[in-house]
Amino acid sequence: MSQSIDIAVIGATGTVGETIVQILEERDFPVGDLHLLASAESAGSSVAYRGKNVRVREVDAFDFNKVKIAFFAAGPAVTRSYAARATAAGCAVIDLSGGLPVEQAPNVVPEVNAPLLARLTKPYQVACPSPAAAALSVVLAPLHALIDVQRISVTACMAVSSLGREGVTELARQTAELLNVRPLEPKVFDRQMAFNVLAQVGTPDAQGHVPLEKRLVAELRELLSLPLIKVGVTCIQVPVFFGDSLSVSVQTSASVDVAAVAAALDAAQGIELVDAGDYPTPVGDAVGQDAVYVGRLRGGIDDACELNFWVTSDNVRKGAALNAVQVAELLIKDVV
Repeated sequence: MSQSIDIAVIGATGTVGETIVQILEERDFPVGDLHLLASAESAGSSVAYRGKNVRVREVDAFDFNKVKIAFFAAGPAVTRSYAARATAAGCAVIDLSGGLPVEQAPNVVPEVNAPLLARLTKPYQVACPSPAAAALSVVLAPLHALIDVQRISVTACMAVSSLGREGVTELARQTAELLNVRPLEPKVFDRQMAFNVLAQVGTPDAQGHVPLEKRLVAELRELLSLPLIKVGVTCIQVPVFFGDSLSVSVQTSASVDVAAVAAALDAAQGIELVDAGDYPTPVGDAVGQDAVYVGRLRGGIDDACELNFWVTSDNVRKGAALNAVQVAELLIKDVV
């Protein structure tokens, strides 16, 4: 496409915002003017783009009439504060925060439900799901024709970058303090994160479920168009900087042909199926990559209607930033 498009990235100094800028450059997205926006505290800093340092400005003073697409990569409160202003200016909104209701901004993962975009009207409002939901939907979507899913059980091992730069900095700080035999004072997490595993990510409700678990269930149902599917989720925090990993068990209505499932995954877009006997890891395989990695594909020990597998992907790159840019690539033919 020869015509350039003016872009805004809100939350440009965060891990996801910076990665969006990086991917826009890598994929040669037709960016005209690039406006990098953040809070007053982050304004004045700069982010590298195409060999230059682009200055970050304060979002509160920005005129959204200057751009055609705005990526919202800050928190839900920021999205709720500024998305309406962007939409009123005729700007397409791509939200990565989960801050907009699904009726207003449906979740889209291009490998899973891209045709949904054709049913939207201008000015577009589209959401990107949580990285775990994006990764798992990419894996489950190619299996629709092969298995009748009755229930999905997921243990999601969340990297500390799910909390943004604060989580990454805190794990690094804790690790350094422990290795240097210094007293440890947790700041971002409620207890020691380094060399530890925390059984919950966030504050649970009265029933014991944390917001991320409920969000993951709702997003999976939406993305797979299975509103009644039973989903059980446990999110745990692990001492990994980048890369979420999911242990998944799927209950089906009939015996699973594991070989057919493997063939379908191997042929699917966006998936790297690791050979039997091996398995992928976030650090060794997924971080910095555009694929969702699948391994340990197997049936149940004593249940022919069970399918088990392991998934890992870069939560910041593949699960968030790349998904958002891919959505934008599908929209650009209509927004200019």
